[in-house]
Amino acid sequence: MINETAEQLPDDPEALKALLRQQSEQLENKQQRIRLLEEQILLLQNKRFGNSSEKADSSQINLFNEAETIVDDAIEETSPDTPSTETVTYTHRKPAGRKPLPQDLPRVRVEHDLPEEEKVCRCGCQMQAMGEVISEQLDIIPAKIQVLEHVRKKYACKACESCVKTAALPPQPIPKSNASPGLLAHIAAAKYQDALPLARQEKIFCRIGVALPRNTLANWMIRSGALIQPLLNLLEDKLREGPIIQCDETPLQVLKEPDKPSQSQSYMWVRRGGLPDQKVILFDYSPSRSGEVAGSLLSGFRGYLQTDDYAGYHAVGNEKSITHLGCWAHARRKFIEAKKIAGGKVKNKGKKHQPSKADIALNYIGHLYGIERKGQGLTPSERYCLRQKESLPLLEKIRSWLDKTLPKVLPKTALGKALGYLHKNWRKLTVYTEDGQLNIDNNTAENAIRPFVIGRKNWLFSDTPRGAKASAALYGLIETAKANDLEPYYYLRRVYTDLPSAQSVEDIEALLPWNL
Repeated sequence: MINETAEQLPDDPEALKALLRQQSEQLENKQQRIRLLEEQILLLQNKRFGNSSEKADSSQINLFNEAETIVDDAIEETSPDTPSTETVTYTHRKPAGRKPLPQDLPRVRVEHDLPEEEKVCRCGCQMQAMGEVISEQLDIIPAKIQVLEHVRKKYACKACESCVKTAALPPQPIPKSNASPGLLAHIAAAKYQDALPLARQEKIFCRIGVALPRNTLANWMIRSGALIQPLLNLLEDKLREGPIIQCDETPLQVLKEPDKPSQSQSYMWVRRGGLPDQKVILFDYSPSRSGEVAGSLLSGFRGYLQTDDYAGYHAVGNEKSITHLGCWAHARRKFIEAKKIAGGKVKNKGKKHQPSKADIALNYIGHLYGIERKGQGLTPSERYCLRQKESLPLLEKIRSWLDKTLPKVLPKTALGKALGYLHKNWRKLTVYTEDGQLNIDNNTAENAIRPFVIGRKNWLFSDTPRGAKASAALYGLIETAKANDLEPYYYLRRVYTDLPSAQSVEDIEALLPWNL
């Protein structure tokens, strides 16, 4: 703001007006700057100290019923497009209590009997057994390690004393190694399914009497990751047979990446696709997050691509052979941030709750997800009809509300950014209504990459690119097994047992998850 003393002010009224306008503009710019900084502080405080859950508040359930009775600017500008009132039903929780132990678990009978002297009645007669009272406890047998002795018979001809034959050793997953298929499967499942770092596994093995240095374990994982590459090649083909591929990516630190500092970020990419009964999840390591990586991972694919709004997907999403879908979960997340910031600014807590613009957006989005819950269990064609009947009219109301609201909100505020995201990605966010096979969000891809994110918190980094690529291979095979309802340890054990003996493509195809 320009500082002027009374003596320095101009005498001309027009000059005074110009000076006042200039000062008013400067004041407004500074006030906007203050509001933006306050929002950033509130957002950082929420991220650090607030509840990270994105569940809707219970107070939002009847928000639109309440909104009909509140007269303020927010309601006046949204009431024409407010969704009609619905009767909200709830699924009651099952009664709490201890669940019975699984019947397929083996039972060990432990009998408890009365002492002989207590089997005599007070009348002096011998008491007779009349039944049993059975109670159950869950017990566990600690992991036991054993040595497999491969005994190969040798034969010789006594007559000529020169012909000696020895039975062949079956092909092993890692030749000349003392690691069995079961041990490799155990180590891989522990690290890539249960997020147990190799350093911790080394200590566990030591406790049960076996010295397995972490360097040895790491080498085994790298070699076993290379072993499954033929299987991953087939899964790559199967991934592209489905109508849609969902993608996501997350940072990874690789210490010995060539031509990069050890503290720099590389990336783990995930793709989820395949046919409905042949689900495929593949991980790929890359030192870059560029659009070229996305292009190479999706090269030749024809169909739907669902991602967040990361710019690296834009080029491939604009190809004629690909229809790009957006993610309503990301849109919702931005309005949740705006709501948290708006909640942090509330001063008059005693007043009746008035829905903010973020509240209204979240409830619109909640209605969209409610329609999706109705569609669970329906066929794709039935889901398509449901969306055409219920989702499209609601999307038209959301669009009308968005067009009215967007010009009234500062674009750099949290709410402005949320509205801007919705406006910018509107076409991508509505594509899902065109096909009943499509999803409203990219959550399935995010869920697929979550085990990697959890594991990264434990083992922190990969030492070399070879180790990162092995991790990508094993994460992909394990997550694909899980997606097809297979238990990863037993699946990996089967793969490590049979794959070394595979002689043809048919032999490898027999090890695909849906063929077992």
